[in-house]
Amino acid sequence: MAGGVLRKTVEEGPGERQGPGEELVASAQPYRRELLAHCYRMLGSLHDAEDLVQETYLRAWRAADRFEGRSSLRTWLYRIATNACLSAIESRERRPLPSGLGAPGDPERPVAETPEVPWLEPIPDALFTGARAADPAEVAVERSSMRLALVAALQHLPPRQRAVLLLRDVLKWRAAEVAELLETSTASVNSALQRARAQLKDVSPAEDQLSEPDDPRRRALLERYAAAFERKDVAAIVELFAEDAVWEMPPFPEWFRGPEAIGRLTEVQCPLRPGDGLMVPTAANGQPAFALYSRHEGGDYRPFQLHVLAVRGDLVAHVCSFTGAELFAVFGLPESLPRDAPRSR
Repeated sequence: MAGGVLRKTVEEGPGERQGPGEELVASAQPYRRELLAHCYRMLGSLHDAEDLVQETYLRAWRAADRFEGRSSLRTWLYRIATNACLSAIESRERRPLPSGLGAPGDPERPVAETPEVPWLEPIPDALFTGARAADPAEVAVERSSMRLALVAALQHLPPRQRAVLLLRDVLKWRAAEVAELLETSTASVNSALQRARAQLKDVSPAEDQLSEPDDPRRRALLERYAAAFERKDVAAIVELFAEDAVWEMPPFPEWFRGPEAIGRLTEVQCPLRPGDGLMVPTAANGQPAFALYSRHEGGDYRPFQLHVLAVRGDLVAHVCSFTGAELFAVFGLPESLPRDAPRSR
């Protein structure tokens, strides 16, 4: 109810009289994408993040008469959003990926879904790109700060450590500003930041994992990847992966390590027959991604999996394969494709 009222006030035409709340929320609209990215990093869920952004704007609307302008509107909104996220985390389970829960599985053993686990969700690049200035350095930071491995690792941090790391290392707030928001000391903030950095050091992307989307080597690798999975060419699939590559596929809790295990999993457990797949490129979490469609009896293609890739040099280092047709709608992908849809090169 309140959310609908809030949207209505923002969408009023220039001839309508607006109170301070409506005027402030209208001024705050340019920050919506970056607030969504911030809430997503905190919560690991696009749906939860969207709810928390709406909650942020509602709280801003209600508190508009108390905004004195001592800080920028952007800073004030981040204060509200961070506190809203911290409150929400208290009543939510953390969102893991399968590789954060146990040892690698046996590709010969049948897998079983565990939909009751609140798994980490991917986010389409289109929903957060452009959230910050177009400076290339800032764009690179934005992309790397949304990577699945990092967002998954963040979920293992205590909530306040999570907030400190994001505010200090991603948003570049001063320690004193973070201390004021969290109502603690600067020394406590610095200590929390040090502990958070130590825990996340192993998920920081290496230089060769941050190649640009139009890099020729990466583009060639992705074309080979799409073609191999469309053909279900197991030998070609095995050649794509680094020796320590990881494959995981929520809502299945099992995960697998190494090219041979990934190839065997594809061979014995993937229900697609050779030639029945169709790969459509997209982008998620600042990483290359593919929507994999499967051919049905009528000849058309239906949603099957969403593959989010981490590339290292000339090889694939990590694939998170999300199962669920609802994700295709979130990414703006068609619910079906015709039988004559073009295949990848």
